[in-house]
Amino acid sequence: MFTGLVQTTGRLLQVQARGDERRFVIEPAAPMPTLTVGESIAVNGVCLTVEAGSIVGERRFGLYASGQTLSLTTLGQLRQGDMVNLERALAVGDRLGGHLVAGHVDCIATVTDRRPDGESTRFTLGFPQAFGPQVVDKGSVALDGISLTVTGCGDDWLAVNIIPATIAETTISRWTPGSKVNMETDVIAKYVQKMLAAWNGEPAKPSITEDFLRSHGF
Repeated sequence: MFTGLVQTTGRLLQVQARGDERRFVIEPAAPMPTLTVGESIAVNGVCLTVEAGSIVGERRFGLYASGQTLSLTTLGQLRQGDMVNLERALAVGDRLGGHLVAGHVDCIATVTDRRPDGESTRFTLGFPQAFGPQVVDKGSVALDGISLTVTGCGDDWLAVNIIPATIAETTISRWTPGSKVNMETDVIAKYVQKMLAAWNGEPAKPSITEDFLRSHGF
């Protein structure tokens, strides 16, 4: 579990492609002391695991991303030299300064507009309409692993206002119209929507379908 408060950025030293999979070697901008094998780290909002034998002091570590992870996130678009947002997993007793973020990306959002708004910068992003019910005005959303407050929204779009400090300390400084970012909606909204479905008359989706059986050799 994470909070969406980016602790530092990191530079991709290596991107190793093996079929549909990737291994990343990352150099964080700030030291990451006591990093351990098996630890979870959010990379642009995607929860990944530190691999054995990949840690070099406090300034280098390696992570693996499966083909499914790459197909559902923007990690497959990363190249050597790119910068990413990094956050270590929340420890029991830490302050929860952002909101509860699982590191499980729901969809990819696209930046459609960027413009000054006082001292902040207002970004508008589009996303698949199916996730609209999980986005509410003044609610929380994680974009590339950054906990942000929704300042406007519709069925398939949302807006966020970014303060100068966040722009300076994260990869948001590189966002322009057309940029693709990982989006995770509020985990509480997901559970509420699921529970309310029974009272809204929505039919329950069967867990075992013809496609499921076919894909498992039946």
